[in-house]
Amino acid sequence: MSLKNKLHTLKEKYKGTKMAPAFNAIHTFLYLPNETTHGGTHIKAADDLKRTMNIVIMALVPCLLFGMFNAGFQHHAAVNGFTEGMSFFSSEFWNLENFLIGAAKILPLVIISYGIGLGVEFLFAIIKGHEVEEGYLVTGMLVPLIVPIDIPLWMLSVAVIFGVVIGKEVFGGTGMNILNPALTIRAFLFFAYPTWMSGDKVWVTGAVEKTGAVDAISGETILGSLAQGKEMVYSTWDMFFGFVPGSVGETSTLLILVGALFLIFTKIGSGKIMLSAALGALAMGLIFNGVVDQGWIEESSKFYSLMSTPFWHHLLIGGFAFGAVYMATDPVTASQTNKGKWIYGFLIGFLSIMIRVFNPAYPEGVMLAILLMNVFAPTIDHYVVQGNVKRRKNRLKVKTA
Repeated sequence: MSLKNKLHTLKEKYKGTKMAPAFNAIHTFLYLPNETTHGGTHIKAADDLKRTMNIVIMALVPCLLFGMFNAGFQHHAAVNGFTEGMSFFSSEFWNLENFLIGAAKILPLVIISYGIGLGVEFLFAIIKGHEVEEGYLVTGMLVPLIVPIDIPLWMLSVAVIFGVVIGKEVFGGTGMNILNPALTIRAFLFFAYPTWMSGDKVWVTGAVEKTGAVDAISGETILGSLAQGKEMVYSTWDMFFGFVPGSVGETSTLLILVGALFLIFTKIGSGKIMLSAALGALAMGLIFNGVVDQGWIEESSKFYSLMSTPFWHHLLIGGFAFGAVYMATDPVTASQTNKGKWIYGFLIGFLSIMIRVFNPAYPEGVMLAILLMNVFAPTIDHYVVQGNVKRRKNRLKVKTA
C-alpha cells in the first residue's frame, strides 16, 4: 500500500475523533486535498494556503543556506583575519568546512523552531477540534533566521511557545493575529532576555582549536560598531553580498533581493510594501545626513556615527532588507488596501532608521517598527476606505446637484 493510501486510511479511521486534525494536516501537507468546496462562489486555483506558505519557504532557503556558509566564514575571519575583496563566487567562502560549522549550529535552531511550534499548533488543533493551521510553516523558518545563532535552545523553545500561544492562538489562530508571530517571538526574547538579544553581537565557534584559550568569540556587527562611533571596516560589496557578521538570514542583501523578486513574481509578497519601506528608509537617512551636513550635531554625539552613515547604506546593513521583504509583507498583519500599503511600508522604513539611530543600545529598529505598524495597519486601512467613501459621496452630490 502506498504512503498516500496509508495516510488516507488513517484519515478515514480517525475521522470525527480528536486526532483527526493531526492526520488531516499530514495528509494535506504531502498531497493535494481530494475535497472541493460545496457552496457559494469561489475562485478556482491550483494552490492553497499550504502551497502559498511553501513558496515563501522556497524564497527563504537561499538565505538559510548562505547563513550556514557565512557562520563558518565569520568563524575563520575572527580567527585568521577577514579576507577583503572577495567576489560572491569566492571559493574561500563557499567551502564545505564553512558550511558544516554553520549547519551544526543553525540546524538545531530550525529543528527546535519547527518541532516546538508545530507541536503547539497540533495540540491546539486537537483540543479545539479544528484543522491544523498552516501559518507556522513560514514562521518556523523565519525564527531561526532572525535570532542570535548562539541562543540557548531552551530559551528559543520558551519564546516559540509564547509566540504561538500569545501572538496567534489567543486571537483565533492563523489569519486572526494582529502581530507578526515571528517578530512576536523575537520581541519576547528581546524584552525577556536582553543580554542575549542586545543586537550588537555575533557568535563565532571553535576558536579554542586555534587560540587554546576560549571556546567562542563574540564580534560586533556593523550596527553595533557604528553605534559605538567606530569606523566602517567592510566595503559596500561585502555588505551587499553578505560577507559580514549578523543574524543568520539578514546579511546577504543580494539573496534577499532575489527572494523579493520571487515573491513579487509569484504574487505572494507585496512589491508596494517593499518599495515604500525602502523609500521611507532612504527618506529618513537623507534627513539625518542633512542634519550632519548642516553641522547641527557635534561629532562627539553618540548619534553622530549612524547619522553620518550614507543614507543608502542603511538598506545594506542590519536586518532592514530582510524585515521589509519577508515580515513587513505578511498579508495577515499588513495593510490590505493599495494606498494603505504605500503608507504602511513607508512608515516602517522611516521609523526603522529613526529607531536605529536614536537607540544605540539596540541599533536595529526594523523589528519594533514592523510591530508598531502591525498595530496601526487596521487604522490606516480604515481611513483609506473612509476617504474613498467620502470622495464617492462628494461625486454623487455633484452629479445629483
